[in-house]
Amino acid sequence: MARFDYDLGIIGGGAAGLTAAAGGAQFGAKTVLIEKSPRLGGDCLHCGCVPSKTLIRTASVRALAKRSRDFGLPALVLPPVDLGDVMDRVHSVIAKIQAHDSVERFCSLGAEIRFGEPRFADDHVVAVDGRRISAKNWIIATGSSPVVPPVEGLREVPFWTNEALFSQRVLPARLIVLGGGPIGLEIAQAFGRLGSKVVIVEFLDQILGPEDPDLAEILRTRLEAEGCEIHVATKALKVERRGSTFRLSVASAGGADESAVIEGDALFVATGRKPNSEGLGLEAAGVTFTPRAIPTDGRLRTNMKHIYACGDVNGQFPFTHVAGYEAGIALTNAVLHLPRKVDYGKVGWCTYTDPEVASIGLNEKRAKKEGVAYRVLEEPFDQNDRALAEGERLGKIKLLVSPAGDLLGCQIIGAHAGELIHEWILAVQGRVKLTTLAGAVHVYPTLSEISKRVAGSLFAEKLFSDRTKSLLRFLFQLKGRACFPSAASEPPSR
Repeated sequence: MARFDYDLGIIGGGAAGLTAAAGGAQFGAKTVLIEKSPRLGGDCLHCGCVPSKTLIRTASVRALAKRSRDFGLPALVLPPVDLGDVMDRVHSVIAKIQAHDSVERFCSLGAEIRFGEPRFADDHVVAVDGRRISAKNWIIATGSSPVVPPVEGLREVPFWTNEALFSQRVLPARLIVLGGGPIGLEIAQAFGRLGSKVVIVEFLDQILGPEDPDLAEILRTRLEAEGCEIHVATKALKVERRGSTFRLSVASAGGADESAVIEGDALFVATGRKPNSEGLGLEAAGVTFTPRAIPTDGRLRTNMKHIYACGDVNGQFPFTHVAGYEAGIALTNAVLHLPRKVDYGKVGWCTYTDPEVASIGLNEKRAKKEGVAYRVLEEPFDQNDRALAEGERLGKIKLLVSPAGDLLGCQIIGAHAGELIHEWILAVQGRVKLTTLAGAVHVYPTLSEISKRVAGSLFAEKLFSDRTKSLLRFLFQLKGRACFPSAASEPPSR
């Protein structure tokens, strides 16, 4: 039997890698994690989820202050924002969370952490700065990086990606955002609320391309009302910098219109992600990979069955919570030898704009693509008492159900959608019937009541139908309506 230095080796100290390292060590597997950067936490902690949501919160506080008149308060005149102060708060939050992702903590769990550039020498051995480390099983969890689109002149100008954004100290008067997906929209709205004039350029014919057009349009309306300028079906052709000004040449994505020029003082690029697979020596390990992913099977094994790939690097769902979920699946297979498989149908996600956009399961786009028959149930936020009290009337919940009334998916756009979606994630996970959700007693007044109402709407049409009323009148001699709209408007008789 071959002898290895470790039972489990992990490459990458982000969400997936840290989850696998903690779990492996606590199961009793001799575990080593290798991280090329000098600190743990990965993209999510240092230039992704944590700093962006901290920035979004700061911007939302300022936006709420500007709405003081909506709540019966005096109008406020707010001074300009010092972006340096904002970023100081962002980095203070990162520092607090970093303590949880410390070498000392993982050592206390039993996992060894090594820093350096890893490269496979063969399918069991990884070289780190000249030292060879062998492991029975390996998990590749190296994450992803921003894609730089092939726009003429782009690489010659100092544009921002998420990796550079949170080191900025000066708020640009004008910000161009290239990309109308979740990252681009979150940053665009945050900077717009802090005081930048923002222009968003998106190649597709709507923002939030994977989401249904009706949800995307609600968000677009809010962004434009806040002062964002949005160009969809627009292709970026060329960028140049003249002095401190960026000049972005754009044209219709169909190529029919002449080009126009958009000017700004900073350029943020958010046009997608690519896997961090270069430089790992995957060829030496015999691992198949493409520019878009390291392909895996349902158990998250690569073509080399003792080498797994988790998180963004496998090209499935680029979310931190999915990376952690996948790490648990890989760990179950590699260490416990239980054939557990991923089920992405139970995975939800959220875009943290205002309003938030959250989803689980099928939406109309995906249902049509898969040829699934469905019907739509909706409930607007402006019919929810708590939403009205909070001044958050924009949005709706949207259910897709099968012709038989089974839940296919849920989308929510509105305040705290990222929290509200968890009731539906549990419903999907536990195969909860809509009758159960409709019958659950929700606390009043809460936004969560919107879930009860939309579930109940499926049954209300049958429960209160003319046929039901006729049957009840026959069985119980009910007298029917006591008031009619036309009679209600007439004065009482003397």
